[in-house]
Amino acid sequence: MGRMTLITGGERRRRWRNEDRTRILAAIAEPGAVVADVARREDVCTSLVYKWRRAAQREASAAVCGFSPVIIEPAPRVATSQEQPLQESAAGVVEVELNDVRVKISATAPSSVIAATLKALRS
Repeated sequence: MGRMTLITGGERRRRWRNEDRTRILAAIAEPGAVVADVARREDVCTSLVYKWRRAAQREASAAVCGFSPVIIEPAPRVATSQEQPLQESAAGVVEVELNDVRVKISATAPSSVIAATLKALRS
């Protein structure tokens, strides 16, 4: 028959230490590990292990996606009627540098293109 844990006292929920959570998350990260097997072995609910993993992934992505320095350069001078017309690239360009990759995006680009570009840089 299965094992049952009886919790006595005023507290009805178990409190997991950070060391235990880290150990369990490391166990499910092993190659070939099955979350249900690890959860059963550690006597923890499978859905709680998934919740811990999502929280750890959010924390890791929040640590990576911090603020980046912004360099503001002077605007290019406007062409006069005697010179060539102002090119689109000089009209407004957002330059993003992330993970040693530099991308220039036109200020007139659709927001979906800008969002897709920034999402690709984060990966």
